[in-house]
Amino acid sequence: MKNLILSMVRKELIDAGRDKRSVMAGLYYAIGTPIIMCGLFMVLITQLSSPDTLAIKIEQPQNAPDLVRYLEQAGISHSDGDDVKAISLIISDDYAEKMAKAQPAVVTLIADKSNEKLQNSIRRVETKLQAYSGEMGSLRLIARGISPQVMRPLKIKVEDQATADSKGGVILGIAIFTMIYSVFISGMNLAIDTSAGERERNSLALLLSHPITTRQLVMGKVIAVTCFALLGLALILLVSKIAYPFVPWQELGFSVNISNSFMALMFVIGIPLAIMAASLQLFVSFMAKSFKEAQSYLTIVLFVPLALSMAASYNIAPDVLEWLPVSGQQQALMDFIKGRDMSLLQLAVSSFTTLAISLGLIWGLEKSLKSEKVVFGL
Repeated sequence: MKNLILSMVRKELIDAGRDKRSVMAGLYYAIGTPIIMCGLFMVLITQLSSPDTLAIKIEQPQNAPDLVRYLEQAGISHSDGDDVKAISLIISDDYAEKMAKAQPAVVTLIADKSNEKLQNSIRRVETKLQAYSGEMGSLRLIARGISPQVMRPLKIKVEDQATADSKGGVILGIAIFTMIYSVFISGMNLAIDTSAGERERNSLALLLSHPITTRQLVMGKVIAVTCFALLGLALILLVSKIAYPFVPWQELGFSVNISNSFMALMFVIGIPLAIMAASLQLFVSFMAKSFKEAQSYLTIVLFVPLALSMAASYNIAPDVLEWLPVSGQQQALMDFIKGRDMSLLQLAVSSFTTLAISLGLIWGLEKSLKSEKVVFGL
C-alpha cells in the first residue's frame, strides 16, 4: 500500500513539474510577498524618519509672523507654486490684537478631509498648530506669574517593559499572516489541476481503472499538494530571513529578527495547516464541475483562513479564536515571537482540530470519488 501511495505522489509531482508556469504561479506569492513588504516598509520608514517639506497656502501671514516661523521650522511653509497642497491656513485680521490681549486668536484651516491623499498632511498641520497653541498658553501663564504646571494636575509616567524584539512582534505578526496564507496559495494550482483538471482531460477515470484503491488515490494527491504547500512555506521563510534584515527597523526603535527557532516552529506548525489546505482544496475542486468553476470556488473558500488569520491579528474574540484552526496557530506564533509564554494546550487543541478537519475532508473526498457523478463531472 505504501509503495502505491508513493507511486501516486511521484506521479503527481512529475505531472506538476511538466507545467512549470502553473507551479511557479503558486510559488510567486511565497517569493514575492516578503520582498514587496520589505520595500513598502523601507519607503514608509524613510517618510517617517525624514518627512518632506509641506507646502501650503497661508493667507495674511504678516498677521502672525511668529506662527509662520514656527511652522517653517516644523517643515510647513507658505507657497504659491505648483507643489502646494490643497490646504489653506487663514489668519484673522485681529490675530495680533487678540494675542496681545491674551484672548483666543482665530486661525482657519481649510481642507478636504475626505481626500485620502491629504489626510496625513492635514493631521500634520493640526498637530503643529496645537503644539504652538500649547506653547503660547504656557507663556501666557508665565507672564502672569503662574507656573504652567498648574494646568497639569497629573504627571503620568509610563514604564514600557517591551523589548526591541517584542515591539517588532507587531511587524512579525503581519509576516506570520503572509506565511500562513502561503500554505493555502502555494498548492492551490496543483490541487485544481490534479482534480478538476484531470477530470477534464479524461485521465481521472483512467487512473481509477488501475489496481489502486480510492483511498490510495486520495492520499497520494493530498500528500503531493501538501508537499507544494510546505515548499511555499519554506520559500517564504527563507526569503523573509534574507529580506527583513535589510529594512532599517532601528529607526523606529525596534528590531525584527526571524530566528532559526521561529522558522523551525513555523514549519512544524505549518504541517497540519498544509494537510488541511490540501484536503480542503482537493475536496472543493472535485465538487466543482470544471477547472474554471474550481478556481472560482477556491477563491471564495480562501476567504475563510484569511478571515481567521486577520481576526487573530486584530484581536477579535481572542478567547474563541485561540482554539480554532489557523487563528490558534497564529496566536501561538505571535506569543512566541513576543517572548510570552506560549500555551501548549491551546496549540495542541488547534492543531488537533486542524488534523480532524483534514481527516473529515479526506474521508468525504474518498466517498465522493466512488460516485460516477463526481468522477465524470455529471
